[in-house]
Amino acid sequence: MPESRRLPTGSVIGRLVLIAAVIACAAAAFVYTGGWFSPERLTPDKLVDALTPPGGAPPLGHRRNHAKGVCFTGVFEANGVGSELSHAQVFARGEYPALGRFNLATTNPNVRDGTVRVRGLGLMISTPDGQEWRMAMIDAPVFPVATPQGFYQLLLAQASKDPNAMPTFAKTHPEIAKFSNWAKSAPWTGSYAEDRFNSLNSFIFVDGSGAEHAVRWSLLPAAQPVVVAPEELAKRRPDFLEQEITERVRGGPARWTMLVTVANPGDTTADPSQPWPQDRRAVEVGTLVVREIEAERNGPCRDINFDPTVLPSGIRTSDDPFPAARSSAYAKSYDRRTAEAEDYPRTAPGGSQ
Repeated sequence: MPESRRLPTGSVIGRLVLIAAVIACAAAAFVYTGGWFSPERLTPDKLVDALTPPGGAPPLGHRRNHAKGVCFTGVFEANGVGSELSHAQVFARGEYPALGRFNLATTNPNVRDGTVRVRGLGLMISTPDGQEWRMAMIDAPVFPVATPQGFYQLLLAQASKDPNAMPTFAKTHPEIAKFSNWAKSAPWTGSYAEDRFNSLNSFIFVDGSGAEHAVRWSLLPAAQPVVVAPEELAKRRPDFLEQEITERVRGGPARWTMLVTVANPGDTTADPSQPWPQDRRAVEVGTLVVREIEAERNGPCRDINFDPTVLPSGIRTSDDPFPAARSSAYAKSYDRRTAEAEDYPRTAPGGSQ
């Protein structure tokens, strides 16, 4: 380097010190995120580990929660009305490819369908601009707890052999009463097609003018729900939900209306255990149309991570801490199950696909 372009020795040293400081900060952030500086801090590893079934490690290659499910493909038919709330292309009138997964909130992929209270729906809608909207919903109207830390403590209480663990947890987390009341009294159906699925978490829609709207959304079934007693469901075939939705869709598409509920000023957006009042503005923005069902073992949803923070421009997360926590836990679960891919059973019991 010509003499005239050399940096003074002090400048070189200063830059090296700056680079070292940046690296040190990045390393500190990494270990902090891992929880190494604060053992009591909740981390993705701790959360996923807490999902381990009481009997031991879960079957290899499966999701760590909502382990039993079935894939579907179809379209989202946007009616254009949602563009009043968000400039995301997914709300412009038209049809957009949809890929999803009906599932059960269980760590056991071989559980009998009639024994699991909470049902879920993971969904990914893609648009021509290359963006995706991923979401994970359940049929409960509220989440059991207010915070990710509370959810972790709930998992520990459920796994505890102490008979007082759950009563003690309920005393310190009174918000769980709403969920418990729903679980005890809400009717059961015999089909995913008859269930309503709710986002529960709050998100922010940004419209074309830049105005922001706090929202939650639900998928309302077009099929009329038929109430079935839990004891009757327990007698049905172990995989009756997958078999029923497969036969139903073979006879014609299943549909759900997407209803977006808009918060009023002052409504809580950080706590999914608290429902919003029934009189809040609700906007029908389109219809999910499920056209084909495929077994998960070789289906298109097998390796999809339904991370709720994968959002298109025009939608962002709110102050609700759950989407970020779920994103981290989902990623950890995804890493573990893909590392176990060789152990995943690609054929169903009996050799069928």
